[in-house]
Amino acid sequence: MSINPYKITDWLPTTKKEVEKQGWDELDVILFSGDAYVDHPSFGNAVIGRVIEMEGYRVAIVPQPNWKDDLRDFKKLGKPRLFFGVTAGNMDSMVNHYTANKRLRSDDAYTPGGKAGFRPDYATIVYSKILKHIYPDVPVIIGGIEASLRRFTHYDYWSDTLKPSILLESNADILVYGMAEKAIKQILKLLNKNIPVSSLTTIPQSAFLLQEDKSLPKNKNWQSLELASYEDCLRDKKIFANNFKLLEQESNKTIAKRFVQKTEKNILIVNPPFPAMTEKEIDASFDLPYTRLPHPKYKKRGIIPAYEMIKHSVNLHRGCFGGCSFCTISMHQGKTISSRSEKSIFKEIKKITEMPDFKGYISDLGGPTANMYKMKGIDQSLCDKCSRPSCIFPDICKNLNTSHKPLIDIYKKTSAYQEIKKIFIGSGIRYDMLVGKTKVETIKNKYDEYITQVVSHHVSGRLKVAPEHTSQAVLDIMRKPSFKYFYDFKKKFDDICLLKGLKQQLVPYFISSHPGCKLEDMANLALQTKNMGFKLEQVQDFTPTPMTLATVIYYSGYHPYTLKPVYTAKTKNQKIEQTKFFFWYKPENHSWIIKTLERLNKEKITKKLLFKS
Repeated sequence: MSINPYKITDWLPTTKKEVEKQGWDELDVILFSGDAYVDHPSFGNAVIGRVIEMEGYRVAIVPQPNWKDDLRDFKKLGKPRLFFGVTAGNMDSMVNHYTANKRLRSDDAYTPGGKAGFRPDYATIVYSKILKHIYPDVPVIIGGIEASLRRFTHYDYWSDTLKPSILLESNADILVYGMAEKAIKQILKLLNKNIPVSSLTTIPQSAFLLQEDKSLPKNKNWQSLELASYEDCLRDKKIFANNFKLLEQESNKTIAKRFVQKTEKNILIVNPPFPAMTEKEIDASFDLPYTRLPHPKYKKRGIIPAYEMIKHSVNLHRGCFGGCSFCTISMHQGKTISSRSEKSIFKEIKKITEMPDFKGYISDLGGPTANMYKMKGIDQSLCDKCSRPSCIFPDICKNLNTSHKPLIDIYKKTSAYQEIKKIFIGSGIRYDMLVGKTKVETIKNKYDEYITQVVSHHVSGRLKVAPEHTSQAVLDIMRKPSFKYFYDFKKKFDDICLLKGLKQQLVPYFISSHPGCKLEDMANLALQTKNMGFKLEQVQDFTPTPMTLATVIYYSGYHPYTLKPVYTAKTKNQKIEQTKFFFWYKPENHSWIIKTLERLNKEKITKKLLFKS
C-alpha cells in the first residue's frame, strides 16, 4: 500500500493555524460551507476554493460552522480583504434535512460519520445573515445549488410558502448561479481593483437587488425580460406558473435575456449566463491540484458517505439536455453538454489508481447522465434559436449528435489500464436514446455496441435505470419517454446477459405522487412491473424542490405550458397511499389495496396483482 504523500498545506486552510502555515498574514476570500471540506472536484466548496487559489488569491474554507454558539467559527479567521463566499453545500439544505413527508432525516451524507445536525435549515440564509451582522462592510457572495435554484420567486415545500429571491432574506450582495468558476474570476478581478460591490452589475450568471427607485444598469448587449412581480405571483398562482414558462424557455436559449422581477421594494436583476464551458475551460477546472481527500481534521470522526460514493469515480461532463420536469440539473448546470478531453479524464484516472486505498475498481465514469458525453447540436446556429426544455422529449431532436462512439472509446481505453480490474457505470443511462431506432441510426451512432459494452463489462451485478413511471399521461408531464422503451431496453439487456452467461439484474427507479399521478396510475404501475418480474426497491416519493416544472405544478395546480389544471397528491395520506402500490407484495398492504381498487372499480387489477391467475 502506498503512503499518503500529502501534508496539511496541500489542503486549503480551515483554521488560523493552517493559514499561518501557508505563510499568510491576511486572507483575500473566506468561504463558508454547509458541507465538510473534501478536496475533490465533486465538492463545490473545493472547486471554488481551488479556482480562487489558482487566480493567485489567498483563500480559506470554514466548513460546517457552528451557528448556535457564540459564533466563534464566523470570527476565527477575521475579515477577508475581498469577500465572504457562502454555500449551503452540494445539496439544498432542506432536501438534505427532510424526507418527502417532511420527516427529519437521521443522517447527513456530507458530514463525517454521516451525522445529522451540523448545518442549519436554509443554511445559505443563516450563514449570510450572520456574516452581514458581524462584518456589515464586507461583501457576501452566495452560490451553490441552494442559492442558484432560489434566485427567483420560488415555492418552498418545507414552509409551504411562496418565497421571494433568496437574495432578499439572506442580505447577500451578489448571488452567483450555476457552475460559478467564470463569474467568480470576474468578481475577484473587479473587487481587487477596488471597484465597490454595488457596481458589479454586468457580470454574467449573477443576480443582485436594486432599490425600486433605481434605474436598470445599462448593457447594450443584453435585452431585458420582466417577469411578473413576487406580489403578483402571491396573488395569483396562474401568474406564477406562467412566469416559470417564460423563465425556463429563456434560460434554455444560447443567447438569453436579462431577467427583471419586482420583489417587495426592490428589483431583482438576474443576468444571462456565460456560454457553456469549452473543453479547455472545463479541463482547467478538473485539473486543479485537488488532493481528492477529505481534510485531515476529520480523520477520527468517521467516513464522509458522499465522498465514499465518488472517491474512485470520474465525472466526464457537465450539463443535461433531458429536461425532466422534476430535475434541477438543467436549471443549474444548463442543458448544453460541456465535455472534458480524454487527456484530462485519463490524468484523473491515473491519479485515482495511485490512491492508497484503490483496489482496482472505478465506481463510475459518468456525469449528470452517463451517456451524454460529447453530444451537442450538429448545426449550432439551429441550437442558438432553440428554446426547447429538452433535446430528447417528446422526441430526439434531429439536430442532436447522439453518437456513443466517444464514450465507448473512453470505456475501452480506461479498461486497458493495467491497474484497473473493472469500471462500473454508476450514473443513470438514458436508454430511450438507445432503443426504438432504425437500423441505420443504430449502426451509425453505435447504440447496440454501447449497450453491449456496458452490459458485458461495466455492470456490478445490477444496472440501475430510471423509467420513473408506466403511465403515459404521467410520463408526458415528467418529460420522460414511453414505458415501451423500457421493455425494449430490458429485452436487449436480458439477451446480452443470456448470450454472455451473466447473472445480472436490471433495477428500475420509479417515482410516486408526481404531478398528474393518480391512485389508478400507481395500481397500473404495480401490475405492469409485477408482470415484468419486479418487486420494486428503488423508489421515491416526489419531493417538490425549487425551480422545477413539477414543483410549479405542485404548488400552483396548473401546467405552466397550458395553464390547465393538473391533479397532484398533496396530503401526507395521499402520498403514503401512492407509495403503498410500490410494495403490493407486502401482506400488510393487501387489505388496503383490495378496498382501494374496489372503490376505484378496478377489481380486475386486484385479481392479477394479488392472486395467481
